[in-house]
Amino acid sequence: MNLSLKPRLVAVSPDTAMPRGERDDPSLKLCGQDFIPHSEGALYWEAQRTLLVADLHLEKGAAFARRGSMLPPYDTRMTLWRLCKVVDYFDPARIVALGDSFHTSEVAAFLPEEERETIAELQEGREWYWVTGNHDPEIPSALGGTVCESLAIGGITCRHEPTRAGQEIAGHLHPVARITARGEAIRRKCFATDGDKMVMPAFGSYAGGLSIFSDAFAGLLSRERLAAWLLGRDAVYPIFGAALFRE
Repeated sequence: MNLSLKPRLVAVSPDTAMPRGERDDPSLKLCGQDFIPHSEGALYWEAQRTLLVADLHLEKGAAFARRGSMLPPYDTRMTLWRLCKVVDYFDPARIVALGDSFHTSEVAAFLPEEERETIAELQEGREWYWVTGNHDPEIPSALGGTVCESLAIGGITCRHEPTRAGQEIAGHLHPVARITARGEAIRRKCFATDGDKMVMPAFGSYAGGLSIFSDAFAGLLSRERLAAWLLGRDAVYPIFGAALFRE
C-alpha cells in the first residue's frame, strides 16, 4: 500500500488568513476567534477561510460487511454529499478533516472510484489536511491532501483526540447532548465547548454519539462554562449549563 508520510505537526502560517466576509450566520466564540457552526456538523473559521469536519467514518458500511455484519452500503456517498453541500455554501480555501475520516485504513485503500473522484473535486483549488485518527492511522497518498497527526492554525491546535492542555479543536468523542422541551427529551449531536476547547460532532452518516456528561469528557471541558450547540434540521441551537440534561 502506498502511504503518505505523516509529520507530527503541521503549522499553517497566519499570512494565509483571509479577511472576514459579510455573512449573517450565527457564530460562536472559541479561543477569542469567531466560528460558524453548521447544522450538518461542520465548523467554519471565516477569518482563516478554513472548514473543519471530524469523524467522517467513510466506508463504515464496507468495514462492517468485511466482518460479516451487513449495513446499507450508502454511508460514504451520503456523507460526501452532505460535505459537498457545506463546501458549496462556505467555499473554504482550506479543509481540515480531524481524524477517523475512514472507518479503517484498510477500507480507505479500496475506496470506490466515484467517491475518490468526489474527494478529488472537493480538494481542487484548496488546501486539504487529513489529520490521522485511531481508526485511520494511515491515509493512502493516492487520496491527495497533506497527512499529519495535528495541525496548528492561528495558535489553535487541530487534532483528533482531545487533550487537557492548550487551545484546541478535536473530534473522536462524538459528543451528543440532551435537553427537555415540553416534557419531551431531545438528544442531538452537538459542538461541545467551554470557550477554550471544542469537541466536534461526528460528521459521518453512520457515526453514533456519546453524552457530554460521560466519563470520557471528564476534565476536558470546564463544566461552569460548558455550552452545547445542538444540531437541528436547518440550524444550530446553543444550550448552556443548567439547561443540559444529564443522562
